[in-house]
Amino acid sequence: MLKLFFQYLIFPGFLFSACVGLIAGWIDRKVSARIQWRVGPPWYQNFVDIVKLLGKETIVPEGAKLTFLFSPFLGLLSLILVATILGLNMYSAPAGFSGDIIVILYLLTVPALAVIMGASSSRNPLASIGASREMKLVLGYELPFILAVIAVIIRSEGAIKIGSVLGHQINAGSNLASWSGALAFLVAIICMQAKLGLVPFDMSEAEQEIMGGAFIEYSGLPLAIFKLTKAILLYTMPLFLISLFWGEGLSILALTGKYIAILVIIILIKNTNPRLRIDQALRFFWGPVTILAVIAVVLALFGI
Repeated sequence: MLKLFFQYLIFPGFLFSACVGLIAGWIDRKVSARIQWRVGPPWYQNFVDIVKLLGKETIVPEGAKLTFLFSPFLGLLSLILVATILGLNMYSAPAGFSGDIIVILYLLTVPALAVIMGASSSRNPLASIGASREMKLVLGYELPFILAVIAVIIRSEGAIKIGSVLGHQINAGSNLASWSGALAFLVAIICMQAKLGLVPFDMSEAEQEIMGGAFIEYSGLPLAIFKLTKAILLYTMPLFLISLFWGEGLSILALTGKYIAILVIIILIKNTNPRLRIDQALRFFWGPVTILAVIAVVLALFGI
């Protein structure tokens, strides 16, 4: 039992994933600043921001429901579980369970649901707009994301366990090295950007337009929890994609290099695209992205 608590709270769970996510967030902010000819924050800035928020007063809007305070914890706890499952498979001998890929898919939707629940219960009109946009965005990217994962499952001979998918890639080569795997990886990268709520899919926050949208009423501890959740998501999503598509040769050095490569892609997409409107995002996900995902599934069925 103590070992499970250590894995969930320290390594590879909460503490480790939060630290890596906050440092990855700093790299994002630093590179974005340099692109805009600014100096950017010091490496510890994200840690300071979290500590500062923890010391601030938590203000609850009048008439807000209990879910306003409960939902940030829901998203955080689910992501810690994802980080623990992935970490145990990636950093040591595979220790997952049958169907853990499906469990991870479910758990990865919880943070978005937490944002929707929290914003909806705040009774703020701008937060409601943010919640509405987040809900539509989830409906947009979940279908192609699941299709991309299905393509991987087909290529892995029906394996729905992370350890089995990794084992298949060790024996047969990375899924990314095939046409179906490459297409599914491209789809998953685009969907990951939306799951992370980064430009061009940050319309649920849109600070210049709806002043933070879904997070407008949050302060103090609940806001710190949401920021920690985002940081852990920035760690878990690339790790999930590496395990599905790039799982061959996962030494610590190679894994770090692959993670940085995906982080660079995230930062590049964020800094080279304008924010989309929600209707444009939906057309994009239900149109070309879903078509690409279907093609990837068909190619995987033919073993290409």
